[in-house]
Amino acid sequence: RRAITIGADTGALIDAGAEVVVDFTVRDAAVRNLPAYADAGLHAVVGTTGLGADDLAAAADAYPADGPLGCVVAANFAIGAVLLMRFAELAAPWFETAEIIELHHDAKADAPSGTALATAQRMAEASGKWAPDPTRTETVPGARGALGPGGIRLHAVRLRGLVAHQEVLLGTEGQTLTLRHDSLDRVSFMPGVLLAVRSVPARPGLTVGLDPLLGL
Repeated sequence: RRAITIGADTGALIDAGAEVVVDFTVRDAAVRNLPAYADAGLHAVVGTTGLGADDLAAAADAYPADGPLGCVVAANFAIGAVLLMRFAELAAPWFETAEIIELHHDAKADAPSGTALATAQRMAEASGKWAPDPTRTETVPGARGALGPGGIRLHAVRLRGLVAHQEVLLGTEGQTLTLRHDSLDRVSFMPGVLLAVRSVPARPGLTVGLDPLLGL
């Protein structure tokens, strides 16, 4: 029988003989923790949302590509969600309009989700030809959602009973394409977490997203 040890600092991980640490805390804690993990000789797998470009740059500094340690940072560990982002990126050049709706449980603190932002960013990088928003008046401020990368609108829904869901709606003349992924249980994240944990020791430096681990 294995015991569960609860520790107050990184030293507990070292004492337990850990090789990889999985961080699903909050943005401020993750930013502080990563250099400490690296100093302790620990590979890191980070699923904390809200990390910006500066935070990723700091992670790359803590885990240099020519060093012995690896760090995987991913906005979403559900394999289906990773595939959805890739499919949306592939579809983007063939459509002129797109909007993203993300739906999460009512305890999620940030909006829009990291997955929605990452999806919009990848779509914007795949195509710079998005039609302008025709809306001139919002009867209720915010009705059109947030303006994301490339001008792609982002809509966040928070409801009890949900886990993590996302729709990408794309439209062009005479047709639309809807891509949707649903995590119905948090167990959906575990295959991606295990993939990252098993892969990170062989990937020195910073890896962003699960795509490289899946060969996408």
